[in-house]
Formats: sequence, structure tokens, C-alpha cells
Amino acid sequence: MASSTDKKLPTTPAPRSIVPDANTFDPSLPASKTGAGASNTSSSDTQPNCPFCHISSTFPPYPPTSPPSPFPPSTSTFPQPQTFLLLSTPLLIAFLDIMPLSPGHLLLCPRRHAAKLTDVLPDEAAELGRYLRILSEAVTRATGIKDWNVVQNNGRGAAQVVEHMHFHIIPRPGLREAERFTSTMFGRGKREDLDEDEGEELARRVRGFVREVVREEEEEEEEKKKERGLRQKAKL
Repeated sequence: MASSTDKKLPTTPAPRSIVPDANTFDPSLPASKTGAGASNTSSSDTQPNCPFCHISSTFPPYPPTSPPSPFPPSTSTFPQPQTFLLLSTPLLIAFLDIMPLSPGHLLLCPRRHAAKLTDVLPDEAAELGRYLRILSEAVTRATGIKDWNVVQNNGRGAAQVVEHMHFHIIPRPGLREAERFTSTMFGRGKREDLDEDEGEELARRVRGFVREVVREEEEEEEEKKKERGLRQKAKL
């Protein structure tokens, strides 16, 4: 029989970071089974039949400058449709539209379920604003298309299909395709499913440019801090 000295005392688990790095990210586990994901998308933050909530609860957050490798497959959301993930922060998630109006058409939404823009919290709104710019730049670099629309619908009367608030970033094609594009955008044309191989490659490129743009932004901020520090020293 084991003595009392052989018994292991319970240990207190170490606190986990809100945003796991690439080394702690396990693409085989949904967010609800990881410390980081569970802390950001609780059952009260999701709706059971919402496809975007399913996506947000499947993929844990990761640092935009350090996407996990290997990256979680697009089939992670099975039996729901494939998800070509572009961004996953503690507050937001972005992915390609699986029935795109044009190459690079993507969706950006809060991780937490919020039906309309007025349901978004201030910190979510601030991060949405930041990543709208970052994703716009990333998809422009990935597709080479220099013009795009940002669209956000609120309610069925305003053409909102999924009742989980989201922005569309939609690259605009050349003038030769403009008429077809406009018709499809307003429901008078045919939308086609995103090809799996094309989706995987495009998502990989967009993620790479997201990393690039975020790093550029961080470097610019560091330079500004240095300049402010030099100006303060010069005043002394």
C-alpha cells in the first residue's frame, strides 16, 4: 500500500496566455477544448445554430504575426461548410466567403455572437476598425485588385443573411466585369462556390500579408515611440 508520502499533492495549473503562440496552438482541438479558446468564447457568447459561432468556437486565437504551423485544415468545421481562415484574435475572426462575389471576398466578424452592429461592444468595435484596414491591405496585396467595397448589413430588411454581425471586404474587378459584379452583389446574378484548392492557396497568401502588414504597423509604431523619446530628451 502506498504511504502518505507517496501521494501526489494537487497542483495549481499555471495561468495561460489569452493568445497562445504557435507552439501551444493545437489545430486538432476546437477552441472549446483549449484554455485560450474557452476563455474567449463561452457558451453564453454563442448561438447553437449560428454558422459563424461554430467557426469562432472551432478555431482558437493565434497571434496574427505567428500563424500556427501546420495550419488547421479548412475541414475543421465539418459537418458545417469548409472555413478558409484568415485571422483569429481573442475578439475577432475572419475567413473567405465560400460563395464569393470576386476573388478575395472575405468576412470579418466579432468572435462573440452579436446580431447587429449596435450589439458590438466598444473594444470589439475598435478592433474591427483596425483589422478592416489591415485585411483590406492584405487582400489587395494578395489579389492585386486595387479597388474594393466594405459592406455591412443589419437585419433581414437590409439583406443580412447570417444574423451574426459581419463586414464584407469585396475586391472590385476590372471594368469589363463591373456589370456582372454589380448584378450579383445585389442578388440578380449567380454566385459560385469557392474552389477548395484556390481557397486554400488564397487564404495562405492573405494570412501571409496580414502578418506582413501587422509587422509593418508595429515597426512604424516603434519608430514613432523612438522619435517621441528623442523629442522629449531634446526639450530637457
